[in-house]
Amino acid sequence: MVIIMLKFAVYILSSILVIWSMDSVNINGIFKKGKVVQARVFYIILALVLIYLLANLLYDFINIKIF
Repeated sequence: MVIIMLKFAVYILSSILVIWSMDSVNINGIFKKGKVVQARVFYIILALVLIYLLANLLYDFINIKIF
């Protein structure tokens, strides 16, 4: 139960950090004009990928220190 709560906390922290850091990026400059939906979908997919990668990295570091 403790491990699940720890992993949940790491995912919440990662979500906050990734969304905060992606807020400063102007991703619309990469896409063609009028492709707003595609830009938003790309932004969401990129955010999910970064959250997953950061959460697993932090969780692995926590596991190394604990064990």
